[in-house]
Order: sequence, then C-alpha cells, then structure tokens
Amino acid sequence: MAMVSEFLGQLTLNVAQEPLYPTVVPARDFDADRDATRIETAIKTKGVDEQTIIDVLTKRTYSQRREIAFAYEKRAKKDMITALKAALSGSLETVVLGLMKSTSQYDASEIRGSIKGLGTDEETLIEILCSRSNDELVEIKRVYNE
Repeated sequence: MAMVSEFLGQLTLNVAQEPLYPTVVPARDFDADRDATRIETAIKTKGVDEQTIIDVLTKRTYSQRREIAFAYEKRAKKDMITALKAALSGSLETVVLGLMKSTSQYDASEIRGSIKGLGTDEETLIEILCSRSNDELVEIKRVYNE
C-alpha cells in the first residue's frame, strides 16, 4: 500500500486553474525511444527496477505512454504491457496496467469487474456513473461494448 501511495504521489498534476478532472502534464523533453529503453532496462534488471518504471510512467500523459509502448514494441519486439504484467505484481502491477489504459478504457474495465461474478460492487458503479459527464459516459459505453 505504501508503494501505491508513493506512486500516486509522484503524479504531476496541472492545477493552475480548476480543472474539470485531474490532468497529467506532458513531459517537456519527451523522447519515447529513450523512455522505452529505460523501461526495457528496468524490466530486465535483476529484481526489476520498479522505481524507474514509476518515474517514467507517472510523469507522462496517456498519449505519451502509448508512444513509449509503441517504441518499446519496435525496440524489444514484444508488447510492453505484457512485459510489465510479467515483471510486476500486486498493487503496483494493477496501477501500472491501469495507467496504460485510456480513462474510458479504465472506467469500462472497472465497471466490468464490478459486476463480474457473484454480487456487485455498487460503490465502484456509483462512483463512475455519477461522477462522469454525459460525453464521458457515452465514450465509456462505446468502449465497454467493444
């Protein structure tokens, strides 16, 4: 739990004006190839260099993380998400894999998970369905039905 708290604490948020929702600020000196190399090295390191993975992925926007994943795939000839899934575990794995999804993809997967199996996680459903705009709900519905 402490690792997740530290991880979330490193997110860079743009709060110059009251945002509609939290926004990660794009990295200024962004280089997808350099970041892909750092991730690949962190995964290959004996014991996995979790801090490097955290440092890179929490300081990039979703579109930058997608570019890193594409550069990683070109470089390592394998999917970065699969590699991260194999290298990480527990709460850190959950958070990192969540970061690799768009907001709508993440919300749709959380809704799917909250109604899967016996019982329903009403808190998750209420939080997502009551805190999103109509446009966001339409996008979540589209992604959910894919």
